[in-house]
Amino acid sequence: MGYLAHRDAENGREQLLIEHLRGVRDMAGSFAAAFGEEAAGRMVGLYHDIGKYSQEFQAYLLQGGGRKFDHSTAGALELMNRKSPLSIPASFCVAGHHSGLLNGGNSKADTEESRSLCGRLKKKPGQDIPNYQAYREEVGDVLDVDKSQLIPRIGRDFFAGQFYTRMLFSCLVDADFLDTEEFMQLGENVRGDFAPISELKERLDAYIAKKFLNEQGKRYGEPINQHRRKILRECIAAGDVDEGSSLLSLTVPTGGGKTIASLAFALHHAVRTGKKRVIYVIPYTSIIEQNAKVFQEILGDENVIEHHCQVDYSLASDDGDYDKPLKKQLATENWDAPLIVTTNVQFFESLFANRTSRCRKLHNIADSVIIFDEAQMLPVDYLRPCLAAIHELTQHYQATAVLCTATQPSLNKIFWEDYQREIKEICRNVTEEYEFFKRTKIELLPQKMTLVDMAGRLQEKEQVLCIVNTKKAARELFATLDGAETCFHLSTNLCPQHRKAVLAQIRQALLAGKPCRVISTSLIEAGVDVDFPCVYREMAGLDSIIQAAGRCNREGRRAKEESLVYVFAWADKSMANAQQSMKECQGATEYVCESYVEDLASPTAIKSYFDFLHKLDGHALDRKQIMDMISKEFMPFAHVAEEFALIETPTRPVFIPYDDDGQEIENCLRQGIRSRRLMREAGKYMVNVYCGKDNSPFEKMAAACKIEVLDDNVAVLVDRRGYSSTLGLKQEIEDGQAVMF
Repeated sequence: MGYLAHRDAENGREQLLIEHLRGVRDMAGSFAAAFGEEAAGRMVGLYHDIGKYSQEFQAYLLQGGGRKFDHSTAGALELMNRKSPLSIPASFCVAGHHSGLLNGGNSKADTEESRSLCGRLKKKPGQDIPNYQAYREEVGDVLDVDKSQLIPRIGRDFFAGQFYTRMLFSCLVDADFLDTEEFMQLGENVRGDFAPISELKERLDAYIAKKFLNEQGKRYGEPINQHRRKILRECIAAGDVDEGSSLLSLTVPTGGGKTIASLAFALHHAVRTGKKRVIYVIPYTSIIEQNAKVFQEILGDENVIEHHCQVDYSLASDDGDYDKPLKKQLATENWDAPLIVTTNVQFFESLFANRTSRCRKLHNIADSVIIFDEAQMLPVDYLRPCLAAIHELTQHYQATAVLCTATQPSLNKIFWEDYQREIKEICRNVTEEYEFFKRTKIELLPQKMTLVDMAGRLQEKEQVLCIVNTKKAARELFATLDGAETCFHLSTNLCPQHRKAVLAQIRQALLAGKPCRVISTSLIEAGVDVDFPCVYREMAGLDSIIQAAGRCNREGRRAKEESLVYVFAWADKSMANAQQSMKECQGATEYVCESYVEDLASPTAIKSYFDFLHKLDGHALDRKQIMDMISKEFMPFAHVAEEFALIETPTRPVFIPYDDDGQEIENCLRQGIRSRRLMREAGKYMVNVYCGKDNSPFEKMAAACKIEVLDDNVAVLVDRRGYSSTLGLKQEIEDGQAVMF
């Protein structure tokens, strides 16, 4: 008989099982070849669906439904019986190719019902799962695929073994998805077809030659542009020479042109070394949007894929056809585009995930150039697992990592202690460039500030920026200042469209020399181009203070002695951020102030800050003890995925009909329209609100009828009094405001 893998019930089309197995085998093998494991990829691809050779599963397909049967355990049993070095990782991959990677479990305690690999391997063909031995008729017993280059190098390194398994799993599940998609969609989905890396490099080179290296340009002679060109040329030269180092840093002072310089290195290095793609990993969506816009202008919108929570390509295409996903949507599934711009959350949570949808993209991180922009923002609570992942990618998976920042964290010590590896700096004259781009003087205020004290200081300045750590502090300081049209408030309680309008007013006032006093949370520190003569910054991590200083005298038009950044602390403890991570960063800054108070932004002060911060005990750099879990448990994939969550407090977006366009979008949302274009526009009017508990702000607002929940993805503010033209969304609901029915 002809055994089937898939059947399209609508038109009766059928895909033979052996054709599917061979298709997935070849594709998974080609994916794994990127890190030298083609044979392993071919093996898991060939065996992943042999459980479908059972009579029960074939009847299920032909009848078009009914009881489902476990078809994943069969391949895992056969691969484990081979007793080869690849048996364990291959069995995990095949057993989990639908359900996700399982925990290893306990071979003695687990039963057939346990959700673990040990439990699954106790299932008996013909009893616990259908008999699948007919696979031998078509597949046979393949004996020449138990080859691995990496397994002997990994040895008994438990983290490396789990990482390898997840990467091999990625090859399998992506190949399985793609082969099945090809059959079900008749090849109509348009994947890939992006410009090659070499063409992107040519586009960038042409842009640089015109915009930056044109010596006839009007501003060519300005010293600041000369230094930017020097940094740019150094990055291009470093990219054109393959010196064998895959772990690099790029330290460029604020204002030094880091975005274009890092892209120039990445594309030149990718072409020189044959890398397949460039991946930008960025902490803030505000920076992503800014950088992606620059990249799209240079390289073409079609070649740049943004993958983060505020971009959704997964809905209908612009012509309303829900059956034909956009090429960009498909690229977010497996990152097969030449340039990916994503977040720390998306990148690292995927590397520690166990679900098929999150893991599909991982094999495409291999053989790529990874730029960690604002590398000082790598999450301290998860720093050791994150660095372990970077080590694996650069040591075993042909990736090049660049830790890129204006305030380079001193990670050399950790990489040396844990892996005997050194980070190589791309820019050789970091201290010299720091001295040139230094445009401010940072001063520590000895006395603690009350709201009235701070308001008085700000009123003494015509143009001043004050950055605080909490939305509460921003709100209360703004209310105390009470400066009408001369005062502005910025926080994430304002929807992005509102913040954009406020920033436009701020920039206009600054350029016109008009009074402009701004109270903001840290959202203004990175990716926001404003230039104040004076900045106040609440005590925080030194990297945040230096980012704040980047908003002062940004263009270097004033003497640095006149461009002051004041660091202060609140007298009222209720105004401060109580999070442990913030306290640790503040403590590290206070330690550095004891020795470097005269020049807090110097490279030596920055190194001292990160050295102190990273001296915290091991649990502080791995608060969920991910590394211990991996070393002590047998392949705890599900446990690790559950614990590795960079954002632990859940939120839900609330749509704010802020202006006329917002009200039109609201009307469309209420009509049930959810097109990609509409949802992307709607994102400009969203404010994230904490949810998940009965007394959370979201639940309180819903109970008080302040918002209306339209569906799982959209809630709309209906009480317009709950949104202020200056403070944004009011999330504090007084007790007793809930409406009872």
